[in-house]
Amino acid sequence: MEKATEWINYGLELAKEFGPKLLTAILIYIIGSWIIKKIVGAARKMMTKSKYDESLQRFLLNLVSWVLKIFLILVVIAQLGVDVMTFAAVIAAAGLAVGLALQGSLSNFAGGVLIMIFKPYKIGELIEAQGELGVVKEIEIFTTKMITPGNKLAIIPNGAMANGNIINYTAEGKMRVDTTIGVGYDEDIKKTKEVLMQVLTSNPLVLKDPAPSVNVSELADSSVNFAVRPYCKPEHYWDVYFGTLENCKLALDQAGIEIPYPHSVEIHKKG
Repeated sequence: MEKATEWINYGLELAKEFGPKLLTAILIYIIGSWIIKKIVGAARKMMTKSKYDESLQRFLLNLVSWVLKIFLILVVIAQLGVDVMTFAAVIAAAGLAVGLALQGSLSNFAGGVLIMIFKPYKIGELIEAQGELGVVKEIEIFTTKMITPGNKLAIIPNGAMANGNIINYTAEGKMRVDTTIGVGYDEDIKKTKEVLMQVLTSNPLVLKDPAPSVNVSELADSSVNFAVRPYCKPEHYWDVYFGTLENCKLALDQAGIEIPYPHSVEIHKKG
């Protein structure tokens, strides 16, 4: 009982000494988090009104949020009685080791800054980078998020993005759709070109400038191949691609133009 009483008394003394500090620290954290949200919200409204680029806007807001949160944590630690200068010295002493351990993260941060400065791509643009093709969803401090044609989320480090090759399909506002259609050697080339061109010009998603083209691209072993090249807006790429293949097949069938395909030959032995 005596030990239990001692522990209770000791606990009460700790509660008297640290309880107010702990409660104040919790209150500071709650109020500070609310203030940070308000500051970030106000900054977002200001940037939107000033017509900041969306990619830059999200990047800066993310950065401001992190800086304010770190400052809030330091204030909370100071309120708990921890010497912030000593804490900072410990952080500085560990900085070299942390820096070496986080070389990749620092590289990714630097890559994010370079992307914001040189703007090789923006949110909403269709790009190909690091072996992935997709629409840019977010440009964060350390990573870029893309939505692939299969509706998958690709997360790529900004360091790799800044130092690698990037193909931006949206930057010019127009894309060429490359398809190849083969017909038999006995078919009339001019008539085939007219039929294929009619398919392209009748598609409202195909741009008139640059004009679509149909040209003989190869005299293959069993077919004359035509390079069918319509242009479209990036967001219409797959609609035009699949639509061109389907409509070309239907139009050629209607015109009586043969598309060659492998034939199976059965050999029957007389018994």
